[in-house]
Amino acid sequence: MPVKRDRKGNYKIPSGRMVYTCFSSDFFVPEADPWRPAAWEMMRTRSDLHFLFITKRIDRLAECAPPDWGAEGYPNVTICCTVENQDRADYRLPIYRDAPVRHKIIVCEPLLGPIDLMPWLKGGRVEEVIAGGESGPDARICDFGWVLSLREQCRAAGVKFTFRQTGAVLLKEGRIYRIPRRLQHAQARKAGIDLR
Repeated sequence: MPVKRDRKGNYKIPSGRMVYTCFSSDFFVPEADPWRPAAWEMMRTRSDLHFLFITKRIDRLAECAPPDWGAEGYPNVTICCTVENQDRADYRLPIYRDAPVRHKIIVCEPLLGPIDLMPWLKGGRVEEVIAGGESGPDARICDFGWVLSLREQCRAAGVKFTFRQTGAVLLKEGRIYRIPRRLQHAQARKAGIDLR
């Protein structure tokens, strides 16, 4: 869609828009290796758009980046790295910290345990942290205390914070709340804890 044109020859996606890329999968999944060069070409061609994708495979960036990626990546691309617990943070975030990515967002979703992000928030390279619980019938508990801890870490580091969704099972002040999928984003917004 980013390179499709209308009958007048104009791009169907107007300049300045955000393009959420590969949100039903992972941009660095090995099965995407055959078509990823075409996606990079779209990002080069449409430098007037901003492309954002999420990965838990940040360790594949070096082998998946295009030849002209450079020392900081394309200026119109944000790569978000997911971490769901401290173990995954300790593995992925040192790689992410040193990765040649201009725009970085850490996504703690689904948040499955407390996470100390402070070692990676220092230095101003991370633009935002997004947190949220797990959805679905077999969702694991998201403790609101973990969310508040991430928020305070972001406040201390001067980083934006977004509580995106509660998840299906939220533990808050000793009580478990079961939240239908249709209300999870709205309930997170009602908490009013985002930092901008």
